[in-house]
Amino acid sequence: MTLAPPAFTRPRVGRASAWPAAVPVALCVLATTACNRQPQPDAYGNVEAIEVVVSAESAGRLLSFSVVDGQSLAAGAVVGAIDAAQLAYERDQVGAQRAATAARIGEIREQIAVVDAQRSASIAQRDALRAQRAALVAQHDIAKRAYDRTNRLIAEQAATSQQLDQAERDYRTLGDQIAAQDEQIRAQERQIAAQAGQIQAARAQERTINAQVVAAEAQLNQVGERIRKAEVRNPIAGTVLTAYARAGEVVQPGQPLYRIANLASVEVRAFVAQPQLARIRIGQTAIVSFDAGRDHRQSVEGVLSWISAQAEFTPTPIQTREERADLVYAVKIRVPNDNGALKIGMPADVQFVQAQASR
Repeated sequence: MTLAPPAFTRPRVGRASAWPAAVPVALCVLATTACNRQPQPDAYGNVEAIEVVVSAESAGRLLSFSVVDGQSLAAGAVVGAIDAAQLAYERDQVGAQRAATAARIGEIREQIAVVDAQRSASIAQRDALRAQRAALVAQHDIAKRAYDRTNRLIAEQAATSQQLDQAERDYRTLGDQIAAQDEQIRAQERQIAAQAGQIQAARAQERTINAQVVAAEAQLNQVGERIRKAEVRNPIAGTVLTAYARAGEVVQPGQPLYRIANLASVEVRAFVAQPQLARIRIGQTAIVSFDAGRDHRQSVEGVLSWISAQAEFTPTPIQTREERADLVYAVKIRVPNDNGALKIGMPADVQFVQAQASR
């Protein structure tokens, strides 16, 4: 009986002969992998957007509110209204008060015109009295000379006592008339002064009423502004991220209603180490790449828009190009996002174009 050779003899020879042939294959795989290795990004970051939280500017019930998540809104669009009926009543009341106050200005001006006309008449009458007094003074001077002449004639016995009495009576009568005329002139001047005081008081009252009208107009404008704030107006064009309120709810001033962001242009917030600062500058072009599907990455060109002036410790989820650096600087790259491929919070790689060319 013939014995078969051991079973391990042939496999052993086969393994020994196959190893030298596998070495070139492994070396080729390593060489191909090294040749296909992509350059490491200059920075890593996440996508951000400038978000605006729109809040209520007035208190009351939301009569209408048409904002929903994901909705696109135009800038200036009215998206809701808060009950402003009480404000409308207040506006009507203030408007009526302003009209009534303004009507008093016309009445005061009419009173000023009447008193001013009376004052003008008093001035004319005073001037007439002064003219009459001047005539009396002239007559009084003539009477005095006649009286003095008659006294001399009496001394010379060339005139009678009756003539002397008549001359004296004329002289004294004219003096009394001048005194009475002076009193009338003083009375007219007091009346003119009183009328001037009335005019000044009326004009002061007119200024006060004008100030009241201005105050009423300011109050009316304030009520109008409060009514305007009862409208919920969208501040920027963008996409609604989250709606916090619903129609029918009672809101207070400052209460958030919804959050909106313009996603047509987003920012990638990344971090760079201190040695990289010398190779980047604001306005520099950067290539932002991100996952756009299974085993597919998409790249878009952006612009470096901001570099932080203050260093900070490396954020936990961020791995920079130089992992040994403890301090990094935040940067922002403005990237167009017309097709909406970039989403808030999405991770992205950043490659600075000029920095890459200089290496």
